[in-house]
Amino acid sequence: MIKITFPDASVREYAEGTTSLQIAESISSRLAQDVLAAKVNGEIWDLTRPIGADATVNLLKWDDEDGKHAYWHSSAHLMAEAVQILYPHAKFGIGPAIENGFYYDIDFGDTPVKDADFSKIESKMMELIANKEEIVRKSISKTDALAMFENRGENYKVELISDLADGTITTYTQGTFTDLCRGPHLPNTSYIKAVKILSAAGAYWRGDEKRKQLTRLYGITFPKKKLLDEYLVLLEEAKKRDHRKVGKELELFAFSQNVGAGLPLWLPRGTQLRLRLEDFLKKIQKQFDYDQVMTPHIGSKLLYVTSGHYAKYGKDSFQPIHTPDENEEFLLKPMNCPHHCEIYKVTPRSYKDLPLRLAEFGTVYRYEQSGELHGLTRVRGFTQDDAHIFCTPDQLKDEFLKVMDIIFIIFKALDFENFEAQISLRDPNDKEKYIGSDENWDKAERAIIEACAEKGLKTKTELGEAAFYGPKLDFMVKDAIGRRWQLGTIQVDYNLPERFGLEYTGSDNQKHRPVMIHRAPFGSMERFVAVLIEHTGGKFPLWLTPDQVVVLPISEKFNDYAAKVAKYLKKQDIRAHVDDRNEKIGRKIRDNELKRIPYLLVVGEKEAENEEVSVRKQGEGDKGSMKFTTFAEQLMKEVDKLMNSWEQED
Repeated sequence: MIKITFPDASVREYAEGTTSLQIAESISSRLAQDVLAAKVNGEIWDLTRPIGADATVNLLKWDDEDGKHAYWHSSAHLMAEAVQILYPHAKFGIGPAIENGFYYDIDFGDTPVKDADFSKIESKMMELIANKEEIVRKSISKTDALAMFENRGENYKVELISDLADGTITTYTQGTFTDLCRGPHLPNTSYIKAVKILSAAGAYWRGDEKRKQLTRLYGITFPKKKLLDEYLVLLEEAKKRDHRKVGKELELFAFSQNVGAGLPLWLPRGTQLRLRLEDFLKKIQKQFDYDQVMTPHIGSKLLYVTSGHYAKYGKDSFQPIHTPDENEEFLLKPMNCPHHCEIYKVTPRSYKDLPLRLAEFGTVYRYEQSGELHGLTRVRGFTQDDAHIFCTPDQLKDEFLKVMDIIFIIFKALDFENFEAQISLRDPNDKEKYIGSDENWDKAERAIIEACAEKGLKTKTELGEAAFYGPKLDFMVKDAIGRRWQLGTIQVDYNLPERFGLEYTGSDNQKHRPVMIHRAPFGSMERFVAVLIEHTGGKFPLWLTPDQVVVLPISEKFNDYAAKVAKYLKKQDIRAHVDDRNEKIGRKIRDNELKRIPYLLVVGEKEAENEEVSVRKQGEGDKGSMKFTTFAEQLMKEVDKLMNSWEQED
């Protein structure tokens, strides 16, 4: 008999070799129908895999991320099986589950797949589902695996197998399809109820632009058709909110091939919005005693070799910059932190000088492959809202709490109220891949855990997900339509202070090494603005939006009065302009509502005579008439109320 411990700490005994599915059946038939995979001693397993010793077991359902992962991983195999039947000459690369659904990289040879073929693949998948094909795991030697896939002409699989160690290789088979895979998978194909092929895109094999471009076929599946229908509605809403589409409509940013791929141009309205975000964070940072610094866009290669970033980002950086001096070599800056370490070193530091908080909106550059570029979310040049805090180990927890306060203020101000936090710690069983003493790691991890507990922050903890230099806390927010984005990170670093030889003199008059906290509440200005656009659909908060008010004269006769109103509003620091196009007022209202402008002020004869405006509010319609001076007061109070509520958070 073996002992199985469940998440609630209860323990049951089962015969050795019992599967997770049998365990679920022993609890209830309903649970057995709902469970998709199991976490056994922290590792995700197939439900049908025998458990041979005492273990902790967590049964995973659709609502569990790991359960969805197994479901969508099996769905990727199902799609590949359908493709293999329909396109016998197709060769397969990799087919992982992703956050929403799955994809498979496929070489279709001379018969490329088209959008019109998607329904044919879906129909074949449904046929295979109806067959209730078992998904069978098998361990296989490297020699046999190479022979099997070489026989089939699966050159991509052969290349993958060549990189694997013998004794670690498994395959999964369903029907006539066998794939190289670690799993886990569903017991059979009948668990999958609704399927949809979403799109096809190009993807270089193993991300190498010099290798062949394969077709990346994206799909998604669900255990109920209703869930698929809801998801497709969500996709349509996401298309409307696409930051590339909305950004173009609102004239926020643009790209130019003459400037270069992945290098955004911020247009006047987008620049206003971005600068307002920066000013907002600068105001908060001032309250928390940060010092603003500025560093160059390039640095000596030696700087990044010292920091370790050259080893990490060298392949993803632009080529080195050579000067007429053959001994000089520079790089476009991939990170700001090495520069901030050099600023720390300029002056001898005492414990009385700490914490030292250095902040910079620093632009960095990384060479992303052209196929990976995507609007503002994946670019080659981006500005980080970076700050680095140098403190004593005893100050670490308090500084961590203060950074959390900043992130919470930002999330509240921008209506990111729905978020999760993940504590990433080192793997206690594999300490070799981390630097620093056990004592320092224990202090850093304890500081993060205690800080989260003090804030009452609900977190999940992942062992082995820490950076090599220290633990971290990441924030994942859900936007208005339920999508998850990572925004905000706080990292504890013992590595860079060591590499740069940073010191301070302690109260004992001895030299000590400071701890370094990296923090970026926005992450990067580009990506944050993209997420904000998609979260709001371009309807930004009143304090942030590039255009707060548009004045709409009903005819040319009232253009002068409209200009007078706009001029007054601008003097009150309200962002206003006049739409004096020779168009009917209904057209003007519709056009400006599409521009997501919060307030539309209609003016005609009655308004001009009484020094009034007829107010329309975005999403609420007609709000009646009032003096334009009264409107200005009310708008400013609305903005002040928001700003004051954030300041009270501090």
